[in-house]
Amino acid sequence: MRLPVVDVEPLREADPRGAAQVAAALTAACEEHGFFLVEGHGVDMDAVHHLEELAREFFALGEEEKARIAMARGGRAWRGWFPVRGELTSGRPDAKEGLYFGSELPPDDRPMHGPNLFPERPAELRSAVLDHLDAMEDLGRALVGGLDLALGVGGRLVQLVGDPLCLFRIFRYPPVDGPVDEADVEPEWGVGEHSDYGLLTILHQDRSGGLEVRTARGWREVPPRPGAFVCNIGDMLERATNGRFRSTLHRVRRPAHERISMPYFFDPGWDAVVEPLVEGPGAAPERWDGTDPHLFGGPYGDYVWQKVGKVFPALG
Repeated sequence: MRLPVVDVEPLREADPRGAAQVAAALTAACEEHGFFLVEGHGVDMDAVHHLEELAREFFALGEEEKARIAMARGGRAWRGWFPVRGELTSGRPDAKEGLYFGSELPPDDRPMHGPNLFPERPAELRSAVLDHLDAMEDLGRALVGGLDLALGVGGRLVQLVGDPLCLFRIFRYPPVDGPVDEADVEPEWGVGEHSDYGLLTILHQDRSGGLEVRTARGWREVPPRPGAFVCNIGDMLERATNGRFRSTLHRVRRPAHERISMPYFFDPGWDAVVEPLVEGPGAAPERWDGTDPHLFGGPYGDYVWQKVGKVFPALG
């Protein structure tokens, strides 16, 4: 599947004419797919690839050492490592392990905010993650500014990320053990079909592939594009646009080789109340989880907290 490619450099350079063209491209991409590729983002890809290699080093460690930063030790900040099949999607374990990070904050902050847990090895992982968080927040703000311009809502979308909830994950998908014959057995998914909860997801994936997006013509694979980030909209952007943009279903097929993916979630603030900002079709079609973000009322923190509670029920 060929996703739209949007060069967002004019958003970073405050070029009004170029920004208007970017806004038009974002509108078309969000209305048709809910997914798009971003180039001209200004992020140092050498640093991104170095972070990917550091992640591989960490995941290659023994489970006893990785468990020193297990998510149970992160408290309500929801930070740290979880093992393969330690995370659920629609009640079914995912065939992946991962690291949860977020903005580095004091321990007495709100749920899903707080200090990160970093391993002793590799020692460089801490600085690489924190630098990546900074770079992704800058890109997220530029993209939300472009979406605000695209919708013509005069800064009201930008206001939702005045104090954003910024979450970052690094996932490792182990390879399939032997061939899978889809004619005889149900294929095993690294993560099953789902939508994202928040506003905007910015993803770096390695060259293994496996990401699939649900379209009007069925499921289509999104092949990696060197130097580009994959972006998709979440439930709260669907709500803010009153269904004009839909939070698109996606999933990950188990890879033939180890796969590393690094999604960054740029979401409304914990206390932000997301209301429709434009006219649109409203209520969503029947969704994967049986819920409808258009029916939710209250701050985003309540929405995301009830969602993540189903992902890691053992953590409470």
